[in-house]
Amino acid sequence: MKDQQTKNQNTKTQQAIGIVGLGSMGHGMAMTLLREGFTVYGLDPSFEQQEAAKALGVTVVPDTESLCLAVDNILLSLPTAKHVQSVIEGEGGIIEHAKPNTLIMDTTTSEPDVTRCLAEKLNRLGHQMLDCPLSGGAAGASAGTMVILVGGAPEALERATPYLDALSAKTVHLGKSGSGHVAKLVNNLLCAAHLVTTAEAITLGVKAGLDPELLIDGLNAGSGRSAISEVNFPRWVLNESFDSGFTAQLMRKDLGLAKQLIEECQLSLPVSEDVTQIWSDSKFTVSGSEDFNRIVDYVRKEANS
Repeated sequence: MKDQQTKNQNTKTQQAIGIVGLGSMGHGMAMTLLREGFTVYGLDPSFEQQEAAKALGVTVVPDTESLCLAVDNILLSLPTAKHVQSVIEGEGGIIEHAKPNTLIMDTTTSEPDVTRCLAEKLNRLGHQMLDCPLSGGAAGASAGTMVILVGGAPEALERATPYLDALSAKTVHLGKSGSGHVAKLVNNLLCAAHLVTTAEAITLGVKAGLDPELLIDGLNAGSGRSAISEVNFPRWVLNESFDSGFTAQLMRKDLGLAKQLIEECQLSLPVSEDVTQIWSDSKFTVSGSEDFNRIVDYVRKEANS
């Protein structure tokens, strides 16, 4: 048994991985992969993020060329599709420096069409790409308990499985390239809606004389519960810590992408449209840099106006 454990540890050490983007999610994933025995290289323009990653044991490199020299499995954790495009096909990017048959795993909440175009281009050049956005936040990244929604070829997923298994409690393969990013936009649309409706429901209950903590406890035992009532309200809202690591600006960006997807599919989804508008209108109350759970402040304010 000990020999087998040593063999598995050595295999993981050989399976080095590079992470581009060492913010809250990238940092958490680096922590988990290191804990699981993988060798991790990291790239980020922020000196602060670099130093935090070095403290974990990440080998921080100065540029994409250095990263590509070190690894042929690269995980992206970036803010937007434009950042992904720049890192992959921009000047000095991955395409310019990648080893043959490099695998790129994009965890960014990105645009499905951009993902499909990048994946096709990479495939033509002999590389592989998976879109594998994450659900579970920075805490899930650090604990290795995320849900990963994957789009891409089965053979690429097979190659990525050791990393994804280390990072997640559950991985779901949705289908071809772009499918993971579609699923993530749907997920975040639901998350945004649940946060607004739960805030409204709690505001109603409190106005009618109920204790909010007792109300949440009751709701979480009934059919009205959701991840928002079970996790967000107890962990970040009721205690007013508001430190989930996910900003209002990022949620608004994701809702904009979801709105774009709805329009491309030529659908009329009035509730989704209302939710997106509420988040847009809230920007004067909840700044982009604030925690996304702060939307409850806007809901309360509007309810009592």
